[in-house]
Amino acid sequence: MKNNETVKRTATIDGVTLTLSHPDASDPEWIGQEEILHQLLACWLVVDKADLPLAPRIVGMPGIGKTTLGMVATRKRKQPLYIYQCTSDTRPEDLLITPVLAESGRISYHASPLVTAMITGGACILDEGNRMNEKSWASLAPLLDHRRYAESIIAGIKIPAHPDFRACVTMNNDESTFEIPDYILSRLQPTLQLSLPTFKDELAILKYHLPFAEDDLLKLTVEFLQRAHQLDLDYSPRDGIHILQYALKRLSQNSGHPLSKDKIWREAIARVLGDEALDLDSLAEKKRRALGQEKIPLGLSDFFFDEDSPLHPDAER
Repeated sequence: MKNNETVKRTATIDGVTLTLSHPDASDPEWIGQEEILHQLLACWLVVDKADLPLAPRIVGMPGIGKTTLGMVATRKRKQPLYIYQCTSDTRPEDLLITPVLAESGRISYHASPLVTAMITGGACILDEGNRMNEKSWASLAPLLDHRRYAESIIAGIKIPAHPDFRACVTMNNDESTFEIPDYILSRLQPTLQLSLPTFKDELAILKYHLPFAEDDLLKLTVEFLQRAHQLDLDYSPRDGIHILQYALKRLSQNSGHPLSKDKIWREAIARVLGDEALDLDSLAEKKRRALGQEKIPLGLSDFFFDEDSPLHPDAER
């Protein structure tokens, strides 16, 4: 009897047999920002037999949980989860169906995670979609509008999407991306903006990933990240996790020759983010000058209160 892990799942469309991808087994937790989770789930609702689900784009800086948001929404809908990692060299056949030369010399066809989700009624996250070129996006145009199908030139078939199929696209706010054409952006609606976490949420996120970390190191790291957020520096909870991981490993390594926690924590900052991150104010000032900005908040009052907050010490009474 074959092991279940080695049994290939297949589907046949118009006489062409496809080997399907395996779903993602991750089951993460979503911490904070409940509203944007509700917004994503709303996008995937169908409220009338003539209605269709939306394929939103989730935008924000790297490392703040955009992919996790899509994963948690899929789990809440109790659907199979598929993730396709978009890259600059992604081809249309990579997105849809890839031909593979089998041992017998025959061509076999492998369905991507996206096509597998379309066939099985799962949800697919197109991760970092704005790293993908226009030619690949063009192959998805009919899938993302009322037609809800994709055509594989390689396999010579049209693949209709299951009624339960859902999709979303994550996009980073950075410069190493393509500009997505308007006819695709008009299909990837609405835009869901994921914000940086609050102190409470960021502390909970780091505790979730590193429950064995000491409270003082957790708090020190979150205070550092919150200060970076306030100065508009691109450091994320993911960076905080890496900082803590390195610091904890160094502390364990140096148990026989103890170094101060503060010294190791600063070493972790430098190794993960670079020496410039040891002085956030100077780094922020350098960024401000590069962007030609006039002011960034540096005072303690600006750190704890929004500029328009009635609790701000400088607010007009």
